[in-house]
Amino acid sequence: MKPRLARRSLLGLLAALPVAGLAGACSRADLLNALVPRGGYTRTRDIAYGQGPRRKLDLYRPEGPGPLPVVVFFYGGGWDSGDRGDYLFVGQRLAAAGYLTVIPDYRLHPEVAFPAFLDDCALAVAWAGDHAAGHGGDAGRMALMGHSAGAYNAMMLALDPRYLDAAGWPASRICGVVGLAGPYDFRPFDTARLQGVFGTWPDADATQPVSFARAAAPPLLLATGTDDDIVLPRNTRNLARAMEQKGGAITVATYDGMGHIAIVAALAEPIPGSDAVFSDVLAFLAAIGMPGAPS
Repeated sequence: MKPRLARRSLLGLLAALPVAGLAGACSRADLLNALVPRGGYTRTRDIAYGQGPRRKLDLYRPEGPGPLPVVVFFYGGGWDSGDRGDYLFVGQRLAAAGYLTVIPDYRLHPEVAFPAFLDDCALAVAWAGDHAAGHGGDAGRMALMGHSAGAYNAMMLALDPRYLDAAGWPASRICGVVGLAGPYDFRPFDTARLQGVFGTWPDADATQPVSFARAAAPPLLLATGTDDDIVLPRNTRNLARAMEQKGGAITVATYDGMGHIAIVAALAEPIPGSDAVFSDVLAFLAAIGMPGAPS
């Protein structure tokens, strides 16, 4: 097991952000995106990676020469909400750090239930692998990243190789995975949302990332905040323990006083002193052979 990253606290301003979803008028995403620089990168919107309105992605390419390492970011929203357009602040920040960044939409409940959204995410990763070179990227240096339900999606793709195998881009080609406040071990399905998304699948164990912990998985960074009362930190602890038992490569970062939305808001351009989460993400990516390309 890699050494645990030191616990850090962000400014109270980020930690105190409301825990409501990012989507919506005058939302947390609107406030974050309003401050995003519009230069230094090129954003290409509405690229289709499959058929249907939800199988589209936005691509953020840094200025400067390639080949660039690639990060595919999956947003959260409880598998029933979310929009890639709300995550300009993530795409810009990763691009500014030298990463070709892919942010896909994927189908949501009630249109679909488990595992259809994972199939979509796998197709988006395969698209990124197949097309990275044409946008200045290096498909041999690709990582997955996600927040909340998006962290679940990223982790399931890395731990259960069937999804990426079916999409034609094997999980063995993924260099690493960053999960921010992800639900990895959340049985029983005790809410209407979870029942709708996962309750019809005949094998509950097959829906849980913790069930697929394995030594051969890509290195994982699992980040959580001590004040997260939406996705409890035990999800991170349980997956970390399962990976340790299997001999997998795992790094855990725990942030004192941080809640569920603050941990993804911390990816935005920093308020001085609030940059611990993004710094840890960059350190992890560098450690797995994916330092950002110099601008």
